[in-house]
Amino acid sequence: MILNKNIAKTTAELLLQIKAIKLQPNEPFTWASGWNSPIYCDNRTTLSFPKIRNFIRENLAKVIEDQYGKPDVIAGVATGAIAIGVLVAQELNIPFVYVRPEPKKHGRKNQVEGLLEPNKNVVVVEDLISTGKSSLNAVKALKEAGATVKGMVAIFTYGFDIATENFEKDNVQLNTLSDYNNLLELALTNNSISEKELDTLKEWRTNPSGWNK
Repeated sequence: MILNKNIAKTTAELLLQIKAIKLQPNEPFTWASGWNSPIYCDNRTTLSFPKIRNFIRENLAKVIEDQYGKPDVIAGVATGAIAIGVLVAQELNIPFVYVRPEPKKHGRKNQVEGLLEPNKNVVVVEDLISTGKSSLNAVKALKEAGATVKGMVAIFTYGFDIATENFEKDNVQLNTLSDYNNLLELALTNNSISEKELDTLKEWRTNPSGWNK
């Protein structure tokens, strides 16, 4: 869910400005999943720009407090959201943990790294939401560790229907600073894309796994 249209527009503008998001409808990217895509998003790029990472840190922290109240712990999803999660936890002056994709094969075999006591209220921080599978896997691990997960925040979401379905099925509230719709609206307004390219970008989202095969 987008809570503030102005924040959504500014976030999209900043991500495009530093090329954290690249739009190439005529020269598609190939994701690790094998999907062809006219967009590539790497929000870790924001960490290299102090003013932008501060903007994201402050606004994610505000969304958390406004929507969930101040939690006991912030959890970042490894690896992309570890750094931004730490920044948000620092802004709120609360503890931080991070969640691995799966438990370690050695040592204490942790999946949740850091001190997480039972029955603590946790908000999960993500950098990017695609299908939601890895994000919700982190929620599951936190619940199994005894946490009460209040919800999740992220910088950006593609807004796939499958992600919406997955979050609804697992009863996890998601709030993001910006999303695909706001990105396309901005990109068209500032002439980053043409009307024809806009149609291509909209078409991709209706069937991302089968697009441009």
